[in-house]
Amino acid sequence: MNDLDCQQFVEQVTSFLEGDLGPDAEQRFIDHLALCDGCDLYLDQFRQTVQALDGLPADSISPTTRSALLDAFRSQT
Repeated sequence: MNDLDCQQFVEQVTSFLEGDLGPDAEQRFIDHLALCDGCDLYLDQFRQTVQALDGLPADSISPTTRSALLDAFRSQT
């Protein structure tokens, strides 16, 4: 049985995409992905977002805007 829930899945998406999960954690991630259509869609959307923003220079927004965005994202968790 897979012991990874959707919240844990979301928390591990970046690590998975960057290849930073250990073998056991990666297998639990993949197992969950195979069973959960919602997380499959989330991973696809995340990949599309990363791809769309890939060429954007890191300093293209003001520090104030960057801080506000990060605060907004953090408040969503």
